[in-house]
Amino acid sequence: MAHSHELFVSILERYIDNRGKTPPLSQTGYPLIEVKHIQEDHIYPVLEDTKYVDQATWDTWFRVHLEPGDILFSTVGSIARSCMVPEKPKFCIAQNVLGFRVDRSKADPRFVYYAINDSFFQHEVHGRTIETVQKSIKVHDLKTCRIPLPPLPEQRAIAHILGTLDDKIELNRRMSETLERQARALFKSWFVDFDPVRAKAEGRDPGLPQLLADLFPARLVDSELGEIPEGWEVMPLPELLEVNPSRTLRRGDVAPYLDMANMPTRGHSPDSVIERPFGSGMRFVNGDTLVARITPCLENGKTAFVDFLTDGQVGWGSTEYIVLRPKPPLPAEFAYCLARSDEFRDFAIQSMTGSSGRQRVPAESLAHFRLVDAEGPVAELFGRLVQPLFARAGAATRESRALAALRDALLPRLISGELRVNDAEKFVGRVV
Repeated sequence: MAHSHELFVSILERYIDNRGKTPPLSQTGYPLIEVKHIQEDHIYPVLEDTKYVDQATWDTWFRVHLEPGDILFSTVGSIARSCMVPEKPKFCIAQNVLGFRVDRSKADPRFVYYAINDSFFQHEVHGRTIETVQKSIKVHDLKTCRIPLPPLPEQRAIAHILGTLDDKIELNRRMSETLERQARALFKSWFVDFDPVRAKAEGRDPGLPQLLADLFPARLVDSELGEIPEGWEVMPLPELLEVNPSRTLRRGDVAPYLDMANMPTRGHSPDSVIERPFGSGMRFVNGDTLVARITPCLENGKTAFVDFLTDGQVGWGSTEYIVLRPKPPLPAEFAYCLARSDEFRDFAIQSMTGSSGRQRVPAESLAHFRLVDAEGPVAELFGRLVQPLFARAGAATRESRALAALRDALLPRLISGELRVNDAEKFVGRVV
């Protein structure tokens, strides 16, 4: 039996906004959540590249502070995106972000979050948008939207089923990011800061088993980049990494396609890849690293390590990607760690050319980027240490894609009442 529908406003305790204008900003303090931080397939805000407000602004500017369980909703641009307020950290909202506080005597907040993401409510919202320079929706129009509303116990059961899947996805995401941070920290330690060499040169313990420590030189010598390990060389990037290597894919061939919107800004693997006939774009294979070269995607850190294809498969994506592939003995993961480094990103941003708003990095400019070529045994050791980290992170991401597909299949059927809770609970219990 289909669920009944109620006016969305009838289940809310209150709306929460930020007074419709930007508060005074600070270098530190409480993060300010903007529309860009409310991302698809993320149940919580993605806290990166955030602005802040200080304690005084927190105390005096906002009429109401957010509480865990409140729902954030974008009202301009990418309208009707939503996420939930977590237990920690505390943050506040910018213009074009609206907070919903659900009346818990009438509705379960997490159920409402899922109902907002269901096609019924999305259709209600998009049918009331204002088409100007960019899409927007007003609060008074939201008040006329309807939402499916089963009895409260069933809402809680639906929220539990879908939430179990989202909690596992979020756990996988955090684990993947932790594993990647470990790999990137090792890259920086060995190939940027030269910590093992510096320790040996200063007579300190390098913190490695003796067999591994012996692979590193014991002296630093001067170079155009400053001090580098003795025996290592400063090289132009194209000497060590292939830039936009040739890959074969015929026009019209259906192949995995990664669009710019799904390029990750954190983590190495995209949440979604689709099949699409090849037209024109950059081609890549497993082990390649993709870097967005156009503004603002480069500044936002859109970078991916390709590990989502089958053996021998060629994927493709935007013409605004640069494809990097290390030359042996450097491992494939070296290029990704390099592309995520501050040194590479700063160089790429400074190398951008073109008119304002359409600036991009010419691939040939990478010939001017210098990096240090480690001796072969060190490069091979780095690969042996980081490859298991990337493999575990990749496996977690693949599991999350499968769980997200299951959630997306269950959501409309549960919200509408087409699928009963008991049947869904049994199915999810076999998967998670």
